[in-house]
Amino acid sequence: MIRYALRCAEDHRFESWFQSADAFDRLVAAHHVQCPACGSRDIEKTLMAPRVTTSRKAAARQVPADATGPAGPGGGAAGHPAGGRGTAAGSDSRAMLSRPSSQVEAALEELRRKVEASSDYVGRDFAAEARAMHDGSKPERPIYGEARTDEARALIEDGIPVAPLPFLPKRKTN
Repeated sequence: MIRYALRCAEDHRFESWFQSADAFDRLVAAHHVQCPACGSRDIEKTLMAPRVTTSRKAAARQVPADATGPAGPGGGAAGHPAGGRGTAAGSDSRAMLSRPSSQVEAALEELRRKVEASSDYVGRDFAAEARAMHDGSKPERPIYGEARTDEARALIEDGIPVAPLPFLPKRKTN
């Protein structure tokens, strides 16, 4: 796998992983790579410093799990829609992780706030709750939660209106 820093014709910058340099070239030539901000398919590689890690550097970056909470630095991907950006220990790094770094992240965070404010979290009971509301055995209300792929597919096949969310729900207790 290889990671490239990329730029679109509108000068939006982003990174992406590819199987190989040849795979990147083939995908770009076929217009299968697009900018996540504007959708442009006019993409080019930009300069990117190689990431070289020695065992001494890796050991120096190790942060004890209890330094920033039970999940370690940043709280893990489920706690932040952007997932694993690098951090340093301390409260300043947690504040940096909580701020969206782009318009896309800000829009996703706003969507998360609206969903959480206007819906009931039903956790892993989502499929059962959605089916019960559709069948009329429970009153209808806005809900969100988690469902396995096979459960979501069965709901859709049965005509039960559901949609995936572009973020992981924050873990709550049922």
